[in-house]
Amino acid sequence: MSDLSTLRVADLPQNSPTAFELRPPSRQLEEIRDALGLLGLRKLSFVGELRAQGKRDWVLTAKLGATVIQPCVVTLDPVTTRIEAPVRRVFMANLTEPDEPEFEMPEDDETEALGPEIDLDQVMREALSLALPQYPRKDGAHLGDANYTEPGKQAMTDEDAKPFAGLASLRDALKKDE
Repeated sequence: MSDLSTLRVADLPQNSPTAFELRPPSRQLEEIRDALGLLGLRKLSFVGELRAQGKRDWVLTAKLGATVIQPCVVTLDPVTTRIEAPVRRVFMANLTEPDEPEFEMPEDDETEALGPEIDLDQVMREALSLALPQYPRKDGAHLGDANYTEPGKQAMTDEDAKPFAGLASLRDALKKDE
C-alpha cells in the first residue's frame, strides 16, 4: 500500500493494481475542514486502487469515508453526517479540452485528463466536496411560514396563489344547485 498522495504515472506497474490508503493527520484535516467551510471533520479515509486500462489510461476505484459536521440550514446548529461513498475516476491520456469558451458538459463526470502525476489527495478532497450534504438539516428543524407585505395590507398566502382552488368550491356549489 502506498502512503504517498502523489503517484508518478511512469512509475506505476501496468500489469498489477497499485493499492493506496490515505488517512490525513489532524493538521491536514483542519486544513480540509477550513477549505470546505465545515464545523468539523473526523475519520477521513480514502482507500482504493489504481489500475491500468489499456496501454495509457488508468482507472481509480476507491471508498471515501468521513464524519463531517456542518451548520443546519434552518437553525445553524451543528449537524453530524457520516459519509461513505464510492469513488471512480478514469484518467485518459488522449482526453482533449474543448476549444470553445462555452460548451456542454458531458454526463460522464468521472473522466479526467491524464497528466504526469495522479494526485490522490486532490481526488479525495474533490470527492469529499461532492459527497457533502448540500442542505444539512437537524432532525425536526423546519422553516416556518413567512409572510411579507407592506404595512397596513394583508399578506398573500399560499392559498391565494392558487387561482383554481376557488373554482373547486364553485363547482361543488353548482352541483348542489342541480
